[in-house]
Amino acid sequence: MKAIIPVAGAGTKLRPHTYTQPKALIPVAGKTVLSYIIEQLAEAGVTEFILVVGYLGDKIMDYAKTNYPHLNITIIHQNERKGLGHAVYLCKDAVQHDEVIITLGDTICEYNVAEMMSRPGSVLCIKKVDDPREFGVAETDETGAVTRVIEKPQIPRTNNALVGIYKIADSDMMFRCLEQVMKVCCSEDDEMGLTPALDCMIASGERFSSLKVTNWFDCGKKETLLESNATLLRKWGSEVNGQENFENTIIVPPVRIAPGCQISNAIIGPNVTIGEQTLIQYSIVKDSIVGSFSKLYDVVLNDSLIGSDTEIKGETRTLNIGDNTEIDLG
Repeated sequence: MKAIIPVAGAGTKLRPHTYTQPKALIPVAGKTVLSYIIEQLAEAGVTEFILVVGYLGDKIMDYAKTNYPHLNITIIHQNERKGLGHAVYLCKDAVQHDEVIITLGDTICEYNVAEMMSRPGSVLCIKKVDDPREFGVAETDETGAVTRVIEKPQIPRTNNALVGIYKIADSDMMFRCLEQVMKVCCSEDDEMGLTPALDCMIASGERFSSLKVTNWFDCGKKETLLESNATLLRKWGSEVNGQENFENTIIVPPVRIAPGCQISNAIIGPNVTIGEQTLIQYSIVKDSIVGSFSKLYDVVLNDSLIGSDTEIKGETRTLNIGDNTEIDLG
């Protein structure tokens, strides 16, 4: 079975970080979003991956091939941002009639991957939400079979949101439906979603069962990214590299500190992720993500997202700073 992971989006809700770093490579609880997805699927037996890249695609390519050389990874370029449906359609030749799993590159979910893969027919993963109007929605019958899917309904008939993970048993039908959707609904400037093609498949007789995910972590904007970071840290616990070398420093779990960091005269945590080779002195950091190769001097950070290769001096409370930045708050 093959897996398609679309990672071509510009991640505008996470700017300024996504000016220099793809959204899929933003760290959460010590790992990138993309690494969670690939490792989760690889553990379940998937060995062939198709990554659809666009904006900052070279960074995605380098990361995937450096960290997962044992996997068969195909790179597809989406040079124009025409939506998820278009990104999936570009994979037609690479899929070659096989069953396929599609999972969005900014989605971390906890679910039974093996069950999804072993089920007959196609599968849509769902999660109940308070307000389904912002999501694709799956309507199901009493057996859990999906009878209809609709994108962002103004008057939802259910609160079963599509979480962005799909198993497609008949990929040929999916690509035919994507072609139909392109013909009838999309002008040159429109973005094409995947949901109309899925609904076309249901109308054409493809059976979709629904699979409820246990947890769904939103990594699409700063506030929810920090919430997801805290939740995953609490779930998986701390991992602190080199703590014996941290002078006059208090660690308040849960935190994840990558190798090579130099920390002194500081309080770190709770709910903090720090990238590799970062220097922190005379600072307090909590409920935050700090990228690799950064330098923090005499700051107080709370609910902050700090990019890689960033230098901050002074005192503050809440920051949202991208990569390659220097700030003096003294």
